[in-house]
Amino acid sequence: MAKRLTEEEETARVLGMYEIENRLRHDGYRLIAGVDEAGRGPLAGPVYAAAVILPENAIIRGINDSKKLSEKKREELYDEITEKAVAWCVASVNEKWIDEINILNATFEAMNTAVNGLKIAPDYVIIDGNRISGMTIPHETVVKGDSKSASIAAASILAKVSRDRFIRNIAEKYPEYGFEKHKGYGTKEHIEALKKYGPCEIHRRSFLTKILGENV
Repeated sequence: MAKRLTEEEETARVLGMYEIENRLRHDGYRLIAGVDEAGRGPLAGPVYAAAVILPENAIIRGINDSKKLSEKKREELYDEITEKAVAWCVASVNEKWIDEINILNATFEAMNTAVNGLKIAPDYVIIDGNRISGMTIPHETVVKGDSKSASIAAASILAKVSRDRFIRNIAEKYPEYGFEKHKGYGTKEHIEALKKYGPCEIHRRSFLTKILGENV
C-alpha cells in the first residue's frame, strides 16, 4: 500500500508534475495544452481524447495518470479539473469510424478534434505517447506523459471519465455483455458474451476477427 503523503508532500509532488510546462514557459509559451486518450484497446465503443490547459502551477491534489486512480477519485478530479482549467475539451471517434480508418488514425483524429475544440487556442501542445499526426500547433510527444505532466494527467482523467460514463450508459441498453464491469475490454467474460450473443452496435468489427472469425 502506498504511503499517504502529507499535504505539503502532495503539494510538492503536484508541483513536480509541471516540469515540462515550466520548461516550455521558460521558452516563451504561455497556453500549454496537455492531451491524452482513453479507449484504444477495447473491443467496443468510441475512443476518447481530451485536451486541457491548466493555470500555471495549479494545485490539484491527487492528480495523476488516470490508470493509477480509483473510479471515485477520477470522478472527483474531473469536477475539479473542469472547474479550474483555463480551457478543456473532450472529443471522441465512434466504433464505425474506427473500423474505417483504424484505431491509430482514429486516436489522432480524436486528439486533434479535442485540441481544436478548446475555447482558447493553445500555443503549444504536449501529447501522451510517442507519435501524433495532423497537429498543426507546435507540439511534442511525451512517453508516459500522464505520469510526468499535470496537463497530460488532467487530460487522461477527463478522457477516461467521459468514456466510462458512456460505457455505463450503454451497459443499460446491452446488459448481457457486462460492459459496466470490463468497460469494453477483451476480458474472458466479454469474449464469452460475444460468442454467445454476437456483436452489438458498438462493437468494433475490425477488432473481432480473431475472436469470431472473418464473417463478423
